[in-house]
Amino acid sequence: MTRPNRQLSVNYYAKSCPQVERLIGSITSQQFKESPVSGPATIRLFFHDCFVEGCDASIIISSKQQGNKMLAEKDAPDNKDLREEGFESVRKAKAVVESKCPGVVSCADILAISARDYVHLAGGPYYQVKKGRWDGKISMASKVASNIPQANFTVDQLLKLFSSKGLTLEDLVVLSGAHTFGFAHCQNFVSRLYDYRGSKNPDPIIDPRLLRALRMSCPHYGGNADIVAPFDVTTPFVFDHAYYGNLEAKLGLLASDQALSLDPRTKPIVQALAKDKQKFFQAFAAAMEKMGSIGVKRGGKHGEKRKDCSMHML
Repeated sequence: MTRPNRQLSVNYYAKSCPQVERLIGSITSQQFKESPVSGPATIRLFFHDCFVEGCDASIIISSKQQGNKMLAEKDAPDNKDLREEGFESVRKAKAVVESKCPGVVSCADILAISARDYVHLAGGPYYQVKKGRWDGKISMASKVASNIPQANFTVDQLLKLFSSKGLTLEDLVVLSGAHTFGFAHCQNFVSRLYDYRGSKNPDPIIDPRLLRALRMSCPHYGGNADIVAPFDVTTPFVFDHAYYGNLEAKLGLLASDQALSLDPRTKPIVQALAKDKQKFFQAFAAAMEKMGSIGVKRGGKHGEKRKDCSMHML
């Protein structure tokens, strides 16, 4: 991993593409109106990008372009249900930016700025995005599984993964708050509903009303693989701090969400954020900046500026 932040700056494109944020904003605001799910889809895309090989848009590379040599990150099993809206949002923003500032702005920076835009459009904080990431030259599906948290992770497993990225216990709890909007497929939580950790019973912690509702959507076997449920049952499309209050009320969707309100190390952070929306917003903006500087690439042998975000420069 390269040293973070050394090279990122808010004004990175001040001379070369001063209107970059306005150009991207014209796309994100339109996409958000037409398809609100673009918000959580793009933030998840950014997270999955940064945790594998750093924030370098390696998640957007198409396997087709790499020939048969190597499956790209995008096609790893853990990335199969990343929604197309996230990729589409970056593709459209890139096209607009290229038309005004050709060859200047990286796909990695476009993804970071778009993620911020959607947080804000959905009611969350607006924060400055540091820029200067280059696009990565490597995208390998085989690197994904060991770097992405699973829905049944314990706090120990989550902490180990986040620490390996230079993120703290607090960063873990704060970034999990992105689950204040968006949806998960049944397969990510169905074991909690019927056979929690091999017990043949549901997870005893889950609120009985939520359990009933989720069981109606997600049968134990043979359900529709496309069915989703909201992470935040109270305000599923709004970026707020309700996620934390839900965890306190045993309304967390994933085992890895609910675990945060049970473990003595993370519980006090959950309680503090449940009480104070501004505190969450400030902490989230800071944690996004920190996550956004993981494994940043420069030009030269590790970095490129792609013309088409799905294709390496040849």
